[in-house]
Amino acid sequence: MEDVNRIKLVLVEKKRTSKWLSEQMGVNPSTVSKWCTNTSQPDIARLLEIADLLEVDIKELIVREYKAYLLSQT
Repeated sequence: MEDVNRIKLVLVEKKRTSKWLSEQMGVNPSTVSKWCTNTSQPDIARLLEIADLLEVDIKELIVREYKAYLLSQT
């Protein structure tokens, strides 16, 4: 699967771990791992929560090509 999100990169930029994110969100670490490897994707509510926790705009969490795809679907 093509990369859709940048969660792993933003975690590194913010000097945070996937374990920290899973604890903050109250989700299983394997769920965050799947998001970080783009095996599965969080829903929009989860993306907003992640953006808030990492203090970034939600746009920073989404790969540019996927943003274009989402816009083309509306």
